[in-house]
Amino acid sequence: MQQNMGTIDRAIRTSLALVVAILYFTNNLSGLAAIVLGIFAIVFLLTSLVGFCPLYTVLGIKTTKNE
Repeated sequence: MQQNMGTIDRAIRTSLALVVAILYFTNNLSGLAAIVLGIFAIVFLLTSLVGFCPLYTVLGIKTTKNE
C-alpha cells in the first residue's frame, strides 16, 4: 500500500477530525449530524495516520510530492 496523501492533506484531515471531536464533546453537535460527522472524522483520522486514501486511488488523485 503506497502512500497517496501529502503532509498538508494529512494535517487538514486531522484538524477536521479534531474539530468534530471538540464540537461533539462540548455538546455543540448532536443527533444525526454527530453520527455522520463522527464517521467522517474517524475515516479522516485513520486515513491521515496511514497516509493512504482508497478513494484517491479510485479517482487517480495523489497529493504526495512527485518522486
